[in-house]
Amino acid sequence: MKKLALIFSVLIAMTITTNAQWTAQTSGTTSDLTSVYFVDENIGYAVGYDGVILKTANGGTTWTSQTSGTSSVLFSVCFTSATTGYIVGGAGMILKTTDGGTSWNLLTSGTTEALRSIYFVDANTGYAVGGYTGGGVILKTTNAGSSWILQTSGVSTWLQSVYFVDANTGYAVGGESTNGKIIKTVNGGTSWTIQSIPTGYAMYSVYFADASTGVAVGNSGEILKTVNGGTNWIEQTNGTVLYSVNFTPKGTTNSGYTVGWNGLIKKSIDGGSTWTNQTSGTTKILNSVFFVQQGLTETGYIVGESGTILKTINGGGVGINENTVEKQIDIFPNPASDILTFDVENSNNQELTLNIYDVFGKLIKTEILEQNQNQINVSFLSDGIYLVEIKSKGWVGYQKLILQR
Repeated sequence: MKKLALIFSVLIAMTITTNAQWTAQTSGTTSDLTSVYFVDENIGYAVGYDGVILKTANGGTTWTSQTSGTSSVLFSVCFTSATTGYIVGGAGMILKTTDGGTSWNLLTSGTTEALRSIYFVDANTGYAVGGYTGGGVILKTTNAGSSWILQTSGVSTWLQSVYFVDANTGYAVGGESTNGKIIKTVNGGTSWTIQSIPTGYAMYSVYFADASTGVAVGNSGEILKTVNGGTNWIEQTNGTVLYSVNFTPKGTTNSGYTVGWNGLIKKSIDGGSTWTNQTSGTTKILNSVFFVQQGLTETGYIVGESGTILKTINGGGVGINENTVEKQIDIFPNPASDILTFDVENSNNQELTLNIYDVFGKLIKTEILEQNQNQINVSFLSDGIYLVEIKSKGWVGYQKLILQR
């Protein structure tokens, strides 16, 4: 009886864990955080107001404060290697580290305009964008930040985000209130052209999943998507203000995420065509989202207002999307030891994916099931309790699994 009670308790805990889509982390600061960037699955940085720089070396379990040398707001952080990174902020500030954040040195930017975003295409070539009183500012370096050259943006509104798909092709977005802009360069920033967009709202973030497919988000919850490198931008949805967009790294699921006002998190599994809400567990403003390369898992981080840091290790949870039907699946034997058989009604012969999660919500195994396949070998798994998920495009089913030998 005690054993059954223990199993029941663990099953309850597992349900809570796997459905807790994003978990809050202890940042150690109450300052608003504006940007997050991870070098690998363990080492990451977050920056924000009051000159705050935080670093984690254990995947966000703990965060330690670094000395920035300023009390000004810091808006964006990126790294070009495990040790070399850059931060931009107010009044034209650019900081650089070459020792993994142990020390940060002030670079000469040549502008006093606020810089809102920074992006490097390689170890030497990078771009910073911003502006306020002087219109759309774009700076470029080809010598790892030693000097920065002012580019002609062609827009009078400030720029909020910059992203390059290769050495020559890049995008910047911005605007104020109802004067949104997206500009593109195909010659490494020498010239920029204004693109036609179906909204007047300011755009705050841009990201490209590949050379052709990109998403921009902004004021009034605008989500714009292009599938032809910006020749056309199509409005996907609008609503609550969105501040940041990011996709999982190539070779994983390549899902997209965007975050914004009032703790809003949206996820797309079709390249940004449709979006569904996720549970953040907070009403704080969320300013930045970033996903890291970690096998086939979707490990991501979000930072925001009042020192908020959120983390997911399974793409925002095992929860069901609002347009997905839940159905019953049967697995046996259960408890199992080596071969697991499952009974799933699939009359339409849709492609099925089987995922196995541990009690912490970590994805242990994923497999595309062949037609009529109804067994899988689980002998490699340790004794314990797992969650089996089988899903197709329109439905998903779950069943708890006990391995006992």
